[in-house]
Amino acid sequence: MRAAFERVAEIGFEGLRLRQVAEQVGIDHSTLHHHFATKQVLIAAVAEYTTRQFWPTAPDTPDPAAALRAHLDALHQLMTERPQLFAVSAELDLRARRDPEVAAALGGYERGWRELLTELFRPGQPDPSAAAELVIAAVKGVRLTPERAGPVFDRLAALLTEPEEEQA
Repeated sequence: MRAAFERVAEIGFEGLRLRQVAEQVGIDHSTLHHHFATKQVLIAAVAEYTTRQFWPTAPDTPDPAAALRAHLDALHQLMTERPQLFAVSAELDLRARRDPEVAAALGGYERGWRELLTELFRPGQPDPSAAAELVIAAVKGVRLTPERAGPVFDRLAALLTEPEEEQA
């Protein structure tokens, strides 16, 4: 599964070939099929592996502003240290647009992220659902340009956590 992850990070899903994955890990093609019966099953495993890498970025503080900043800082660090993770997440998002199985799998993971983010905001300060969507959109928007993530995430955290008079 990690070999498939690496292939997707390098060449995308369209270039993913089971035979090449098997060769990369030094096993026979039929052995790979024993563990992953189809390419679709392998893609689902890559999706799960990829999304699990983000779980440690979940905030661990009761203060909503500090939690958001900690989450964005953790994502920024992950972008810097593991850019391939974000390349694969972008590939998964693109694949999900035309693959209902991938869309369903990612939808479940993203619902969890959305719920986590929504809980960080008190109702009305700002609208929790809109704030969660804004964070998700910003993260997805800068994931392939990690050098821009720091300033974007800093401004986003300020917009969502500071009173309006402090934002000027």
